[in-house]
Amino acid sequence: MSTKRRRDYYDEDDNNGEEYENDAVFANGSKSQKVEVDLSLLEALEKSQSQNKNAVEVVDLKTLKKLVLSFERKLKDNIEARLKYPNQPDRFADSEIDLHDDLHKLSILAGAPELYPDLVNLNAIPSILNLLAHDNTDIAVDVVQLLQDLTDPDVFEDDEESDEPARVLVDALVENNVLELLVQNLQRLNDSDPDEMAAVYSTLTTVENLVEVKPAVAEMVCERTKLLKWLLGKIKVREFDSNKQYASEILAILLQNSAANQRRVGQMNGVDVVLQAVAMYKSKDPKSLDEEEMVENLFDCLCCLLMPLENKERFVKAEGVELMIIIMKQKKSAYSSAIRALDFAMTKYPPACERFVDVLGLKTAFAAFMGKIPVNKKNKKERYQEELEERIVSLIASLFGGILRGSRRERLLSKFVENECEKIDRLMELYMRYSDRVKTETERLNHLELDDLEMDEEEKYNRKLESGLYTLQLIAVILGHIWCSEHPYMRARIELLLKQQKLTNKDVKDILQEYHDNIGDLDGPEEKERAQAKIQKFISAF
Repeated sequence: MSTKRRRDYYDEDDNNGEEYENDAVFANGSKSQKVEVDLSLLEALEKSQSQNKNAVEVVDLKTLKKLVLSFERKLKDNIEARLKYPNQPDRFADSEIDLHDDLHKLSILAGAPELYPDLVNLNAIPSILNLLAHDNTDIAVDVVQLLQDLTDPDVFEDDEESDEPARVLVDALVENNVLELLVQNLQRLNDSDPDEMAAVYSTLTTVENLVEVKPAVAEMVCERTKLLKWLLGKIKVREFDSNKQYASEILAILLQNSAANQRRVGQMNGVDVVLQAVAMYKSKDPKSLDEEEMVENLFDCLCCLLMPLENKERFVKAEGVELMIIIMKQKKSAYSSAIRALDFAMTKYPPACERFVDVLGLKTAFAAFMGKIPVNKKNKKERYQEELEERIVSLIASLFGGILRGSRRERLLSKFVENECEKIDRLMELYMRYSDRVKTETERLNHLELDDLEMDEEEKYNRKLESGLYTLQLIAVILGHIWCSEHPYMRARIELLLKQQKLTNKDVKDILQEYHDNIGDLDGPEEKERAQAKIQKFISAF
């Protein structure tokens, strides 16, 4: 415990916690006496902690009961001392240090998670959590650290049975308002103070741990607390620090699998806040790996937010399309992330596609499609190149799906005619590469079946999707759009390239048919019928 943190024990009175403004700190003593007491308490605490390190106890039910009993006694002593001497911090400082010490002792339980149900049955959880609102923020910080230790995922095994004690603990914590208390404590911490900055990090870690054990916590914490408001406020700050990075990560986790949270953040002007945060990197690269990770987190947040239709509308109104194009043109490290965000924005949302064409995004997009991407250490990696290819193919498929007629459609189609149909050549190059990958994976899966490995058709299909079938299907869809334009020059080019690879229109039709047969009804039966009708039109045309 730092000298500063210990000093806080004496800096409290009943006048809103203001510091004493003169040297008469104690009723019967001088400032020098305060320093002497402070140092003696420091020595006592360090001696106590040293003894605890050397004492190794077997963690069993008996130990647990002893720890809880001791903790309850120290808590009672502290409450009584504070009530008896509210204006004399020196009279309750010793009980505060004892309480701090016992909270640290309880962290030994992280080594025996099987005892968590017993901890709950001993009714210790309410007493521990009430300390999150303790007048001394150091005690609240101790509780946060304890909760972080007890809920650490490394404490638990991966099997279902070993996770049960963790669920019992987390359920008890949630029932006793841990989420509300954690966020209230978070709001009162001073993020510019080094000690309290660490407490902020521990609080966010605890929230992440709770979500990992009980995924429903992701929506609970957003319904019951102002955590989202705090996180958005944190990522708005221009200066980078570790807690801004962690705030971006927690926000991404909360948005990841929750449509309710995505809508909630959208209603809080969150789309605009995230756009402002990523805009800081439109013409500069992050200065460190941690800052780079934060930027990726911010784009993860943006992509999650772009799932609900109403947030796509907010994105377009906030000029998100224009910002992403600027980021692509600047060719900094956020280049591929901007393409990903545009793809999410334009999927099944024609207004975003139209805006993209209107603000001259086609030239930038097709430069990426042709492989003219910025080169740096990161994107030299083969997997990065593949992900970028897959994303830009998806983006172009979204454009074709969103722009069905008019001058914008003509501008899109004209891109495949210019420079002697070079973009059709590129499309067929990608078609062949992904087709070969899917064939290789299909042969591998067939061999696995011969080895008596059970695999149903759905699993096989999903494996093929992961190996590149989805991108191959999108390429076939783009070819379908071009073919249905009935442009003789483009049709002739496609037929020539298929013939050169000893393929026919039937090969494209087969891919489209498989895509047609596997379209799901996630968006409802009517949407499924519309999607299948569109693909059937391509099949018939070929």
